[in-house]
Amino acid sequence: MEKVLDSEKNPIKMWISEVDEGTIKQVKNLANLPFVYRHVCLMPDAHSGYGMPIGGVLAANNVIIPNAVGVDIGCGMFAVKTSLTHDGLFKEKLPEILEAIRQRIPLGFDHHKERQDETLMPQNHEVDKLHVVKQQYFSAIKQIGTLGGGNHFIEIQKDTENQIWIMVHSGSRNIGLKVAEFYNNKAKKLNERWLSSIDQKADLAFLPFESIEAREYYLEMKYCIDFAFANRKLMITRIMEVFSDSFRDIGFGDPINIAHNYAAWEEHYGKKVLVHRKGATSAKAGETGIIPGSQGTHSYIVEGLGNPESFMSCSHGAGRTMSRTKAIRTLDLDEEKRRLDELGIIHSIRTRDDLEEAASAYKDITDVMRLQSDLVKILVELTPLAVIKG
Repeated sequence: MEKVLDSEKNPIKMWISEVDEGTIKQVKNLANLPFVYRHVCLMPDAHSGYGMPIGGVLAANNVIIPNAVGVDIGCGMFAVKTSLTHDGLFKEKLPEILEAIRQRIPLGFDHHKERQDETLMPQNHEVDKLHVVKQQYFSAIKQIGTLGGGNHFIEIQKDTENQIWIMVHSGSRNIGLKVAEFYNNKAKKLNERWLSSIDQKADLAFLPFESIEAREYYLEMKYCIDFAFANRKLMITRIMEVFSDSFRDIGFGDPINIAHNYAAWEEHYGKKVLVHRKGATSAKAGETGIIPGSQGTHSYIVEGLGNPESFMSCSHGAGRTMSRTKAIRTLDLDEEKRRLDELGIIHSIRTRDDLEEAASAYKDITDVMRLQSDLVKILVELTPLAVIKG
């Protein structure tokens, strides 16, 4: 539920129970920006990031901030319900399904060895006019349909009615990173030239929309959002093909796709503003969304309630309680493996490095959902059966 934290210039509205000092410092930097519209928001999964907290929402007056979008532009979720039920035959075939998925979808830093069909790439853009995208385009044709590393995953899940779901979490791969880095560096140099009063150490360099650089970044960002969607769509398509090879009469429901790292022009409180969601999801009234848990915990299909106080936004997941480095250093490998094994989840925790994405490194997703009950309502609760990590 919403709480308000006063800052020097603009209020901070929070749907979070406990906030670490680093996140508080970052959100105060955000709230003191001169172009903030009304207030800034912290979702219940918030934690510190680069410049803007992950789980933050900022509405800005005619300004865009590359670090308030993030380096994995367009990162998001894709989910599809199948006609299968979690029965004995499915359990028997699940290991071979997982192996077939690994054969078709490169994981981690791996890319396809050959370029994929170019028609799979976003088609509604003039690539030649996009400076960074043009440079990265042919490399990206080998990256489409690949998972990536970090917290990206493929999960096979069941709902409370025992129906099987497929879920993918992934983003724009290297092309999004290159766009983010290029325009953040450009914004920093321009802010220095303009003698901006904004502290460079806050990593919140901005581009006003009066500048050609802002408009160029916005177009390249939109391409990366579309590429991230195409990337997830291709992975889901190939996973569906794997399922169809094992279950000839399988059916699939309508796909659900959402992004949680982007900026978009929207109208709020009667004014058109640029809403930045970094690790946050749109939750307009009646809008269907996806909020995943951590490895081994529930995920949720939700419906937005259109709460204006959050700029119609909600969390993008459970949110970290510790850094990846701390998780690897402090968590008990045997305990994390045992917990997933006892739940009957096929997982990929094998070595200490795998602990960076262990469930114990994340907040309790049930608490996160409780704290945002005025932002979304739960439509479907999903339990993981198998997890493939990048």
